[in-house]
Amino acid sequence: MRTYYRGPDVVVTSDFFVWRTMPGKIFAIRELHDVGITNTAVDRSRPPTVQTATGSVALAVAIWPVVETPAMIALGLLAISIPGIAVHAWWRCRPRLWELHATYRGDGVILFASTNAQVFNQVARALRRAIEEWND
Repeated sequence: MRTYYRGPDVVVTSDFFVWRTMPGKIFAIRELHDVGITNTAVDRSRPPTVQTATGSVALAVAIWPVVETPAMIALGLLAISIPGIAVHAWWRCRPRLWELHATYRGDGVILFASTNAQVFNQVARALRRAIEEWND
């Protein structure tokens, strides 16, 4: 039996794909079909910057009628734009969840999931090699 990948979370051999979760998941390579990859943004609660940006906009709208000096207008725009930029940066930098999906014994399963793209790609490559060995 040949080992294609051995890590703390996953072992891929020529015969089995083992995801070391609780409970562990073991899949026979020869019974995996329609293997595919998906990635999505990890859905986490809104960061504090979202609430700050919302509060800044609400505050600016509330005090707008009493603002008369250009310095106050500039300060208000700055108070709105900084949290807005932080929210935008957070949305762009949030982690992605990578998943390996397959059909196993007639059922759709998730073989492996990770937010670490490097490890995920190594596991996916190892699985690809193991499947290619079975198809040869």
